[in-house]
Amino acid sequence: MVDAVTSEAKRKMEATLDAIAERLGGVRTGTANASLLTTLSVDAYGTQVKLQELATVSAPEPRLLIVSPFDRNILGTIQKAIQAANLGLNPQSDGNLLRVPIPALTEERRKEIVKGVRQIVEEGKVAVRNVRRDANDQLKKAQKDGTISEDDAKRGQDEIQRVTDKYVEELDAMGQAKESEVMAV
Repeated sequence: MVDAVTSEAKRKMEATLDAIAERLGGVRTGTANASLLTTLSVDAYGTQVKLQELATVSAPEPRLLIVSPFDRNILGTIQKAIQAANLGLNPQSDGNLLRVPIPALTEERRKEIVKGVRQIVEEGKVAVRNVRRDANDQLKKAQKDGTISEDDAKRGQDEIQRVTDKYVEELDAMGQAKESEVMAV
C-alpha cells in the first residue's frame, strides 16, 4: 500500500516536471529556439492545433526561425497566430514559408520574462506539493482504516517528503537555468 502510494506520487510529480519543462521551453530567450513556436496553438481547419502538427520549425541562424507549413494555404493563419502570441515576433512570409527574425530583448523585457519564468516554476512547486498532500492524505486514511500501521504511514510520509524535496529542487534548477538563459546578453 505504501509503495503504491509513493510510486503514484512519483509518477504524478514526474508528469508535473515534464509539463513545466515544456512550458519553460516555450519561454522566449534572446536566441532562436524552435520550441518557442512548436507548442503555439493555431486556429486551423476549424479547430485549435499545435503549430508542430501543421509545420516544421527550424533555427538555421541564432536570430532566425523558419516555419515551413505542410499546407501552404494556412500560411496566413500561422502568421497571425505567431503575431497574436504576444512574443514580440513579426513573421515575414515569402509565399512558401515564414521567416521569423528574433529581435534582441531589452533589459526591461528580460526582467518581465524572468518574472514569468518564476511564476511558472512556482506553479510547478504548488502542483508537486498538492501531489504530496494527496499522497499523505491517502496514507493517513489507510492508517485510520487499519490497512497500514502507524510506522508504515510515517515511513511513507517521510519517503514522499524526500521525493517532494527532490522534485522541488529540480524545478528550482530548471528555473535558474532558464533565468540565466534569458538574462544572458
